[in-house]
Amino acid sequence: MGGFCGVVSKGDCVSDLFFGTDYHSHLGTHRGGMAVLKADGTFHRSIHNIQNAPFRSKFEHDLASFAGNVGIGVISDTDPQPLVMCSKLGTFALVTVGLISNMDELKGELFRCNMQLQYSTTSGMVGPTEVVSALIATRNSIVEGLKYVHEKIRGSCSILLVDDKGRFYASRDKWGRTPIVLGKKDGSMIALQESCALANLGYDYVRDLGPGEIAELTPEADITLVEPGRKMAICSFLWVYYGYPASSYEGRNVEMTRYRCGSALAKRTPTEADAACGIPDSGTSHALGYAHEAGMKFARPFVKYTPTWARSFMPQDQRQREHVASMKLIPIPGLIKDRRLVFCDDSIVRGTQLGKQAAKLYSLGCRETHMRIACPPLVYPCKFINFSRSKSVYDLITRRYIRGHEGENADIDKYIDPDGEPYKKMVEFIREKLNLTSLAFQRIDDLVKAIGLPEDQLCTYCWTGRDYAETGDCYHCPNCPCAPVNGTQAG
Repeated sequence: MGGFCGVVSKGDCVSDLFFGTDYHSHLGTHRGGMAVLKADGTFHRSIHNIQNAPFRSKFEHDLASFAGNVGIGVISDTDPQPLVMCSKLGTFALVTVGLISNMDELKGELFRCNMQLQYSTTSGMVGPTEVVSALIATRNSIVEGLKYVHEKIRGSCSILLVDDKGRFYASRDKWGRTPIVLGKKDGSMIALQESCALANLGYDYVRDLGPGEIAELTPEADITLVEPGRKMAICSFLWVYYGYPASSYEGRNVEMTRYRCGSALAKRTPTEADAACGIPDSGTSHALGYAHEAGMKFARPFVKYTPTWARSFMPQDQRQREHVASMKLIPIPGLIKDRRLVFCDDSIVRGTQLGKQAAKLYSLGCRETHMRIACPPLVYPCKFINFSRSKSVYDLITRRYIRGHEGENADIDKYIDPDGEPYKKMVEFIREKLNLTSLAFQRIDDLVKAIGLPEDQLCTYCWTGRDYAETGDCYHCPNCPCAPVNGTQAG
C-alpha cells in the first residue's frame, strides 16, 4: 500500500519528517524516500531500497546532509519516490499513495498532449507517481492539477506536494479510501497517514482531511483550497489488518476496533477452549477482545521473530514470502500440547500460511484448533488500494472453491450471505482444506458496528462486491447526518 508524511515548519523540519515517515514503515516494502526544499529553492532528495532493510537504517546516515523548512517522505510499495518535476508550473516534489487502475488510458491521454513519461529504473515501467505529476503539469496551477487527478484516475490516489516556493499541499483521495491526518505544534504542521506518529513527535491532532479535500499547510495553520466531498469510502481493512494499532482514522482507533471485532466473534461464534490466541500481529488484538468477551484465558503459543524479516510480504517471490511467514512464527510447545485453542486472525487470502500453522500446532500436540477470522471471507480482489499482491482472482481460496463448484460464471452474491447454504458450504470446505476443528468468519454487520462508521462511508468491496462511492448507491443530501464530518479523535 505505502504511507507518507510531510512537514512544514518555521525551523528545520528534517527530524520530524524522518521519524514521521519511519512510523509508516509497516505499510510498504519497495522504496523509501525523502525530499526537502533547500534555502536556495532546489530540492535535496534521497531514495533507498528498503526490501531487505528498514527505512530508518537506510536514511539515518543521510540526515546530516538534509536541511530545510518543508519536506515530504514516503514508504512506497510501488515506484521510487519522491519524484521531483520541472514544469511550466515551476519545480515541485510529490509523493503518492494508492492504486491507479486506468494507467494505460491516462498514459494515452498524456501522449496525445505530447507529454513524455520516463520508465522507472527499478520496475521497468512508467510509475503511478510519474503519471500523476504529468497530469498535474497539464493544468494552469498546482491546485487545478490536483483536482484534475481526482477527476481522471480510477482507483485511489492521495498526494503530498511541495513546490519551489515552499508551498505544501495535502490532497486526499476523491473517495477518502486512504486517510490523511493533520497535526500541529508550535511553529509546525504535519500531514501523514498514521496518526500514531503525532504524540511522540509532539503534535496535537487537528483533524482528518475530508474525501477529495485539498489543503495548503503553513507552519501556523491549514487552509482548505478544495472543499471535501460528501461521500466517503474509506478502506475497512485499515482497521482489520494494515493500520497501526495506536492510530485512529475518522476518529476510530485501530486497537479498540480490533477488540470490538474479537468481542463480536466471541458473541456470535462461541466455542469451548482452554485459551484464546492471536496470530501475530493484528490477530493478537482481536484475540484479546475475544478472550475478554468469552471469559477465557489469553495465551501466546506463537511469538513473532521480527529483527530480520519484519513483514512476510517483503520478498517479491510468493514461495519465498510463504517460507518467511512460516519461519518468523516460533511456537511455544508448553502452551500448545494437550490444549484446545481458539485462534483469531485478520483474514484468509490463499489459506497457505494458515494451513501450515494448523499442521504445526497438531504436530506439537494441540488437541483442537478453532479459527475465528476478524473479517468476512474475501471474495473480490481489491481494485482501489494496493495492499494485495494477488495476480489473479483465483489466488483467493474462496474463488477457487466457487470455480470448482460452479465454474467461472458463478453467481458470487449467494456466497456472501452468511445465512445461506452456499456460504456455509464454502466455509466448511475451507475448514476441511486447512484441517481446522472449527472455522467462523466475522459478519459484515458486526464489522461495521465494530468500526463505528455508517456502512455507506466504508469500502467493503473485497467482501461484498459493492462500492457505494463509485456506483452511486448512496448520495448524501447537503445536511445528511451520515455525511463525513471532520471531528475529533475518539475510541
